[in-house]
Amino acid sequence: MRSTGVAVRDVASVIETLAPLAYQEGYDNAGLIIGDPNMQVTGVLVTLDVVPATIDEAIASGANLIVAHHPVIFSGLKRITGRNYVEQVVIKAIQANIAIYAAHTNLDSVPFGVNSRIADIIGLTHQRVLDPLENQLVKLAVFVPAEQAEPVRGAMFSAGAGSIGNYDCCSFNLAGTGTFRAGKGANPFVGAVGEVHAEAEVRVEVIVPKAHLAAVVSAMKEAHPYEEVAYDLYPLLNAFSKVGLGIVGDLPNPMGESEFLQMIKERFGAKLVRTSPLLEKEISRVALCGGSGASLLGKAIAAGAQVFVSADFKYHQFFDADNKIVIADIGHYESEQFTMDIFCEYLSKKIPNFAVLKTKHITNPINYF
Repeated sequence: MRSTGVAVRDVASVIETLAPLAYQEGYDNAGLIIGDPNMQVTGVLVTLDVVPATIDEAIASGANLIVAHHPVIFSGLKRITGRNYVEQVVIKAIQANIAIYAAHTNLDSVPFGVNSRIADIIGLTHQRVLDPLENQLVKLAVFVPAEQAEPVRGAMFSAGAGSIGNYDCCSFNLAGTGTFRAGKGANPFVGAVGEVHAEAEVRVEVIVPKAHLAAVVSAMKEAHPYEEVAYDLYPLLNAFSKVGLGIVGDLPNPMGESEFLQMIKERFGAKLVRTSPLLEKEISRVALCGGSGASLLGKAIAAGAQVFVSADFKYHQFFDADNKIVIADIGHYESEQFTMDIFCEYLSKKIPNFAVLKTKHITNPINYF
């Protein structure tokens, strides 16, 4: 494959518009893990995990960028001697000049991400985030001349401000009077240097996700007529209802437990589904979390779900169902396998005529005899 004129940093930027790095969990290591961000990309290989065979596949296909869901490096490496698969991947990738990028819990947490895809495959309606992120919202208040308020609002909305739940273009506007005196060297939009000026202004307030704050402030300043813009930023304690781990939603038609378990077994290609004791209840509401979701079991119960679809439950964690819910452990790989389709679809849409290949190698380390 030939160079596309697209650099690794360009592909990373595209992915981060879907899954901002700010939304990853504290333990995570999403982002560019190996490689030069300025390297020109010849092709992208998409995978769930990066193992030595993935590097070989990238080399054979002519791709020099691997985009994965799971970061191959979670913690620091003190030695790189090839003693395990992580070190082997690092050595092979560097030797072959292959970059590795990962979008992990940040992709789990966003709309149209991993958990949304699982919910769509099950067919859930009325979907909402099971465990919304906190400390991710900021209120921006800016003071604008009344006649210029509309373009400033529009610029902030376009940059990512003003969404509350299923509503967008949300703002609060309060009319008032602003005063200022332009000093020597100033070039005031209204008023004159050395004179106190009073201007009819509007205080415009919008909610901004932290991940979009820099872009919103930049767009606001660009659209604002004043040479010096007065604005305030207030951190909010509100949970961000659109972003977070897990999904809860409703089945279009309730079904029995056995019927539901058979359905998810088929749709996710699971060899088996490990469950807590069945409760002989109809299932109408489903909670789910791709990958290791045991920590969200209490949230699933509180949300009124009759079943929680996830993976990696330990023996004693099944007791926590406590006859209140059915745990359906479908397997880690099985729950997240469709992440590769998200990458392929999004990158192909955002970077047309760009070679995006889906791995042919099944990286699931768990087999059933």
